[in-house]
Amino acid sequence: MSQLECKNLTLGYGTKTVIENLSFSVNKGDYLCIVGENGSGKTTLMKTILRLLKPLAGTITTGDGLLPDEISYLPQQTDVQRDFPASVQEIVLSGCQSRCGKRPFYNREEKQLAVAAMEKLGITHLAKKCYRELSGGQQQRTLLARALCAAQKMLLLDEPVTGLDPSATQEMYDLIEQLNKDGITIIMISHDIDAALKYASHVLHIGKSGAGSEASEIFFGDVKEYDRHLNNIL
Repeated sequence: MSQLECKNLTLGYGTKTVIENLSFSVNKGDYLCIVGENGSGKTTLMKTILRLLKPLAGTITTGDGLLPDEISYLPQQTDVQRDFPASVQEIVLSGCQSRCGKRPFYNREEKQLAVAAMEKLGITHLAKKCYRELSGGQQQRTLLARALCAAQKMLLLDEPVTGLDPSATQEMYDLIEQLNKDGITIIMISHDIDAALKYASHVLHIGKSGAGSEASEIFFGDVKEYDRHLNNIL
């Protein structure tokens, strides 16, 4: 049974449709890269999976032990967020807020979860450091640790290496790959086709079917099938 299944989705805002008739499934332990040009609807799809937007048509269901609130999310950062005046430990721990309910404090289990997430991401030594003083790569590690505190079964990432230098980019890809090997299902938006071919198990490519066309051209399959698809269209 799939952890996530999307059937006949139509997505958009108001009367504007950006994706039509999209169907795909994600199994436990998959590493899905969503690729395509700007404006093709990748972020809209991710927000719909997260139930931040409603589909115009179609269904999204979870299964295989995954509940809708067990999906964590690493969005793209804004300039304001990069300048946030809090410690690394405070930001990572804030990923546990949904676990607190009406309780106005973090319990021992939640604090231990934050410590474990920082250890896994290699940022324990930065715990007391102000977030705004970190490098781009360190900030992304911090946000990834926060996402792990929020949920640990499925992780959605929206272009997590944007703005990072080549060294930090490689470190981030290595961390995400290790999280996937540890059993976390990964769904990642990326513009990096080479990274998709190298790291992903499956690829969802969303694009336009032709110049001036509003219709979406969609490919979904495993990474070997996607490689053959690319060779056929080049």
